[in-house]
Amino acid sequence: MKVLVVEDELPLLESIVQLLREEGYEADGAGEGEEGLYYAESGIYDLLVLDIMMPGMSGLQLLQKLRAKSVDTPALLLTAKDSVEDRVRGLNTGADDYLVKPFAIPELLARVRALLRRKHPGSTGSDGSGSGGLSYDAIRLEPKLTDAYFGDQALQLTGKEYELLHYLIRNKEMIITREQLFDRVWGLDSEAGINLVDLYVHYVRKKLAAAGCQGWIQTVRGIGFMLRRK
Repeated sequence: MKVLVVEDELPLLESIVQLLREEGYEADGAGEGEEGLYYAESGIYDLLVLDIMMPGMSGLQLLQKLRAKSVDTPALLLTAKDSVEDRVRGLNTGADDYLVKPFAIPELLARVRALLRRKHPGSTGSDGSGSGGLSYDAIRLEPKLTDAYFGDQALQLTGKEYELLHYLIRNKEMIITREQLFDRVWGLDSEAGINLVDLYVHYVRKKLAAAGCQGWIQTVRGIGFMLRRK
């Protein structure tokens, strides 16, 4: 699971990011609203943790811009205010939950887990899987093995192939752009070329086809790819 934290208090930002990483999440941080908006617009995150009171673009303004662009990533708002009016305004803007500073670490983690479960029913851990792993039709991911199975047959995926298929399964039957796949699997700051996406999609397709899933990763011309059983 990938989490973006947007918080202008840098010590708090670093602490939250480090905490999430220790819990097994992939966490990125942004110290201002404009930077956070740039990252969040990529659509690669499973959860946003946004501070409301930031100079420049506030967390609420950031969220408004995202929702106006139909980016529906769940958002947890952090604020020093605890009035009903503030909570209502945040929820009406499109937030999914609200946490008042100062907060206890266990409560923050509990709310993160709850929001991720809400978006991905059946998820129980930071890897995004329940005890049986994430699945689509007869394809089953096994996070502990970093591999996928079709029935009892292992696909024998490499690390990047697993991450790519994981993201496609999590967004099954939805169009995913090449840019989203690249940012999710290789990272926003990667210097690798985006052509790697097509190469690794080719690798995963071959392994799926060998297991009997021919043509399940479909190309959407000029945009990207979609995982959908033929």
